[in-house]
Amino acid sequence: MIKYKELHHVSLTVTNLERAKNFYTDILCLTEITRPDFDFPGAWYEIGQQQLHLIEYPSAQTIRPDKRLSSREGHFALRVEDYEETLKWLKKNDVEILEKPNSKSGFAQIFCADPDGNLIELNVDQRDFKK
Repeated sequence: MIKYKELHHVSLTVTNLERAKNFYTDILCLTEITRPDFDFPGAWYEIGQQQLHLIEYPSAQTIRPDKRLSSREGHFALRVEDYEETLKWLKKNDVEILEKPNSKSGFAQIFCADPDGNLIELNVDQRDFKK
């Protein structure tokens, strides 16, 4: 039997590191952390006790050939503090979103994608949010 402590990191490939860093740093407001000196470009971000790792791979393709937003495609989710503020911020920055405030999951959800089409869910517990 495997006993888990936590999810340590999610790793995504991106085709253009600077464009991706702009999205994850300036739009999603994540904090970049020191990354080992690998022989390929990338960036690491701290999210609470977990991490997001970006790996630049110019010929990479996401697992999503159809880049339209969908809550049913593979994605990772980040819990945010304020749904409305997150929604306003994304709209202010012209980020395409799929909003699901009354999801049966129990989470009020906002879906968006990075410049390479990697799907991201931003959510809050519905008990903390009513729309």
